[in-house]
Amino acid sequence: MLASLRRISFGQQVLIGLVLGVILGIVARNMGGSADDPNWLSQTLTIVGTSFVSLLRTIVPALVFLAIVTSIANLKQVTGAARLAWQTLLWFAVTALIAVGIGITLGLVIDPARGAQVSADGAVAPDSTGSWLDFLTGLVPANLLGLEGSAGAEGDVGFSFNVLQILIMAIAVGIAALKVGEEAEPFLTFARSALSVVQKVLWWVIRLAPIATVGLLGNAVASYGWDAISSLGRFTGAIYLGLAIVLLVVYPVLLRLNGLSVRRFYAGAWPAIQLGFVSRSSIGTLPVTQSVTERNLGVPRSYASFSVPLGATTKMDGCAAIYPAIAAIFVAQFFGVPLGATDYLLIAFVSVLGSAATAGVTGAVVMLTLTLSTLGLPLEGVGLLLAVDPILDMGRTATNVAGQALVPTIVARREGILDQAAYDATTHGEAYTPESSVREPAAAPA
Repeated sequence: MLASLRRISFGQQVLIGLVLGVILGIVARNMGGSADDPNWLSQTLTIVGTSFVSLLRTIVPALVFLAIVTSIANLKQVTGAARLAWQTLLWFAVTALIAVGIGITLGLVIDPARGAQVSADGAVAPDSTGSWLDFLTGLVPANLLGLEGSAGAEGDVGFSFNVLQILIMAIAVGIAALKVGEEAEPFLTFARSALSVVQKVLWWVIRLAPIATVGLLGNAVASYGWDAISSLGRFTGAIYLGLAIVLLVVYPVLLRLNGLSVRRFYAGAWPAIQLGFVSRSSIGTLPVTQSVTERNLGVPRSYASFSVPLGATTKMDGCAAIYPAIAAIFVAQFFGVPLGATDYLLIAFVSVLGSAATAGVTGAVVMLTLTLSTLGLPLEGVGLLLAVDPILDMGRTATNVAGQALVPTIVARREGILDQAAYDATTHGEAYTPESSVREPAAAPA
């Protein structure tokens, strides 16, 4: 029996988990219960799913910090490192601009507010909003690992982290290590060793993904079902159509224009994309996204360990481009506020730059409040869309994750540092293989 299970590839195990998750979610939903008093199956699915995401999030601070410090040390052997960074940011902006253009077009053509079965009584302003000040304050690290503690109502203490602050601290420490020179070698040796240990632990956690998929998707089906879609059918359809165009048209075109196989990209990135879909967390998926980008897509670790974490905080074609564009048009139509050409330009501006402004408090709702406040639209409109937000969030996060793997792959290809053999190799759905090696380039073209 055990031997038979081992012959099933990781990707197939995840697909089995997806099917079981839907089945168990339907069963749990039909068993009754509520959010305040869930049945035993719903509670079990919730515990399984959230525990997995919590494990991944626990690894993120150490993984990002160590990976970036060591990657900066490795980048001293790579000419054009600064150009790699600028190319990454440029492609982030280009793909976000394309995505928001698609969102605006669909919003104007589909008229998402028409036929919406929601009442203005449900228009409630959210508790947290996005602002450009968040970007500036988010750049200043609160401590070495950007950790933040908060006390709960029952006296418990919870910790969260800001990936943008971790990025900044890791970059500063890595550059300082390079400036110190030979005396910093023991520190860098320790960092490389610690990174190997963290990656081994990460592999153990990732192997639990098929089981976690059952819990995450089952909980989503049991908790939300699909009833809410009927009240906002046109809006939901517009969002998923926009996401599908980005995933199945825009990204494949960009891959082909850069001489890359579309099939190979999606086969390699699939473990991260599917986990993003069921977990609804780009940060929680970050370790898997970085792993598949290096191992399956052939992006050098010295570059991927910088570009993928940066993308996890600022590269959000689903949450920060497609969704806020269509949602802003929905809110404007619902409240009868006309939008002009300047307003659409502002939507594009916020989508391209705004995700960085919400990096410390990432989320589509926060991003939407930033867009609405910039346009002067009522923030209460956010409450109208909350019923379908969990359903939309699955597709948004999957698109985000795909883009976070796409841009480093394209940049590495254009700069001549992509391991084409690794990219073209046949994979069997593996998310990460710690024993395999990743080619580190000696130099990028000048």
